[in-house]
Amino acid sequence: MNEHQILITVLMPVYNAEAYLKTAIDSVLYQSYPHFEFLIIDDGSTDATAQILKTYTDKRIRVIEQKNSGVSGALNTGLQAAKGKYIVRFDADDIALPQRIELQLQFMVENPDYVIVGSDVDYLTESGEFIFSYSNTGHSDAEIRARIYQKNPFIHSAVMAVREVMLKCGGYDALAHTFEDHLLWINMLPHGKVCNLKTVLVQVRLNPQSVTSDERLRGSTFLNLRQVILNRHGPVTEAEGNTLLSVLKSQNSKTDKAIGYHTIVAKKFLWNTPNPKQVRFHCKCILKLKPTMPIAFILMALSYLPTSWVLNAYKRFKS
Repeated sequence: MNEHQILITVLMPVYNAEAYLKTAIDSVLYQSYPHFEFLIIDDGSTDATAQILKTYTDKRIRVIEQKNSGVSGALNTGLQAAKGKYIVRFDADDIALPQRIELQLQFMVENPDYVIVGSDVDYLTESGEFIFSYSNTGHSDAEIRARIYQKNPFIHSAVMAVREVMLKCGGYDALAHTFEDHLLWINMLPHGKVCNLKTVLVQVRLNPQSVTSDERLRGSTFLNLRQVILNRHGPVTEAEGNTLLSVLKSQNSKTDKAIGYHTIVAKKFLWNTPNPKQVRFHCKCILKLKPTMPIAFILMALSYLPTSWVLNAYKRFKS
């Protein structure tokens, strides 16, 4: 493959992802559009990640190994090393559907005034069971711009973006813990249009190791500071980064992560894809970890109500 003809770099940071890594890699290699480099940043993994990567001989794969520096550090390493005009972001526990690259590239080529294109996604449990299909709250450029300060409008693992613009905006702010992508998208807005395709192109796997906790559980200190940073377009100061990190560290135990995972999945099975048995299963998992967790009792109680009641109440709440 002639590097001067590379349009696409698939950028995937990896840290201790042995459980899902092969499935993720294979989903990229079997894309309908085959002309890309697959840049994998091994961010200091201590499990079998390196051994798994060595089993691949596909010439499109390029692996960079580095000491652990966090997801932003790994992504910035990849942005600097990438050869493609467009960056296809992808996570090591997700699954790219076969036409993911082809459809997003077609859109970008036909619409050169766009700098970001995302897509809708399916969410899966850690074992790969379908939970629900997620349709983004904004698809058009206007819809996204109207909402971007209140909610991250893109699923990170489903984004294709213009590398030059990403770099021009400074890449990922390593101090914007958990919202480094959201801040970058805001900073890219002056450089072009953005959108989400109304098509599911990625399956996002929720699991305790990588799942983002329910944002409301972060607390007001974290949420208010994040909003201040987003409103001013960053950058994050060292003091602000330390404050954000201290909140995250206080919620970073295996128990906290597992509770966050089971809480999110229980909610999705309650009102996105109603399955009362699954709601109760995940609530029981929460209570085994923390017998006094109020949300588990609330969700379990709701699972015994008629589904139509729960869905109507949820719709009224969301509106």
